[in-house]
Amino acid sequence: MSPNVRRARYQLTFLVLAVGVGTFSLLQSLVSPVLALLQHSLHTTQSTVTWVLTAYLLSASVCTPILGRIGDMIGKKKVLVAVLATLALGSILAALASSIAVMIVARVIQGVGGGLIPLAFGIIRDEFPRDKVAGAVGAIAALLAVGGGLGLVLAGPIVDLLDYHWLFWIPGAAMAVATVATHFVVPESPVRTPGRISWLAAGLLSAWLVALLLAVSQAPSWGWASGWVIGLLAVSVLLAAAWMAVELRSRQPLIDMRMMRIPAVWATNLVGFLFGVGMYSIFAFLPEFLQAPSEAGYGFAASITSSGLILLPMSVSMFAFGVFSGRLARWFSTKAVLVFGSALSVLPLLILAFAHAHIWEITVATFLLGAGFGLAFSAMSNIIVDSVPSSQTGVASGMNANIRTIGGSVGAAVMASVVTSEVLPDGLPTESSYTAGFAMLAGALLLAALAGLLIPSLRAVRDDHQQEQAAMSHPELAIVAGGTLVGNDPE
Repeated sequence: MSPNVRRARYQLTFLVLAVGVGTFSLLQSLVSPVLALLQHSLHTTQSTVTWVLTAYLLSASVCTPILGRIGDMIGKKKVLVAVLATLALGSILAALASSIAVMIVARVIQGVGGGLIPLAFGIIRDEFPRDKVAGAVGAIAALLAVGGGLGLVLAGPIVDLLDYHWLFWIPGAAMAVATVATHFVVPESPVRTPGRISWLAAGLLSAWLVALLLAVSQAPSWGWASGWVIGLLAVSVLLAAAWMAVELRSRQPLIDMRMMRIPAVWATNLVGFLFGVGMYSIFAFLPEFLQAPSEAGYGFAASITSSGLILLPMSVSMFAFGVFSGRLARWFSTKAVLVFGSALSVLPLLILAFAHAHIWEITVATFLLGAGFGLAFSAMSNIIVDSVPSSQTGVASGMNANIRTIGGSVGAAVMASVVTSEVLPDGLPTESSYTAGFAMLAGALLLAALAGLLIPSLRAVRDDHQQEQAAMSHPELAIVAGGTLVGNDPE
């Protein structure tokens, strides 16, 4: 199929990618509001049922960069079809699960869906017309953020009208449709990176991520000073150092460390980590804040459904501003949008910390928070896609998504420690604990805005890529950095 025909179908390709990514992002948060129901239905303990979330997070963290690299090597469409089918299988298994063990296995299988993120961004960069790439990447990135918030909104009505099994039947059906549609609609990307997977590097990457996320996810219950947490953190550092050493010495690294040292990449990854801290913590703790009884001094005694409706403005503004992010980037610059979105997110977190006595205050805060998240997440994804060669789009965007996941796990664990540091006689956190927690998240987003200022001009980044590629293709023509290349970014 010719490039012109492929690109003529990019709207259908986008629709299929949007269904897959949107459904995957929903699965991140659909189960969060119903953990107590799952605990009762599956006859397990509170500490065990949290593994329904932790297992998904661990699996996604491990699979995201690996599947992005495999897609770059053997073809993004092939891997995308396999990932969608696996996610459908995991959702069906979760819907049929009658024990906590089967549910946790199903969630591990669902975590494979993390590979959707780098594959979708890579297909967009390879297949879409250049002037449509920024908007499409921004919309997909917005869906990733929106899905997490929308899951909190939809969980209550689905459980009320049907039962918790449909939290998995519905995504499973959507993924099955997306799998078939991908096979017939999405073209195979022509961009490939020949090579093979370094399974030693993959094993070390998996091991240090598992050690890190296990430590931070269990720290609130085990204690941050416990021997297990300190030991796991130490093991994570040692394994990460070993992984980087293997990658630096490999001719075909799983993740190119030179790529990770690109200023635009490492600065954007730092922003992504801090945004993960903020977003995942809000998803985890704001519903609990709203559902607390007013006798605690701060809650609204909201049900699962009503607390989701209160958070609906966040999902709406997240998507709207995420889609608008690409246009703003053309008017100003992608970097400016990222910094503005980060700075905007600080204000609503301060409102949640110090002005949360009325529902309208929460509504205003969540709307502004969604706007900031939507702008920043879309801009982040565009910066990563524009900062690396096309052959590394999958692994670079996958690693950025992975770093956000790691940030979310760390942030949620630290937030849990802060919120539970002081409790009322009935076991509920005190209002001052929530104030301290939300203020801490505001500080994290302020640091994200400052980190965004470290991102260089994307035009300069593309200049460097062009010169490096010219030097590798024609060593005799290698030149000293300093040439000029006109790009599409207004920077």
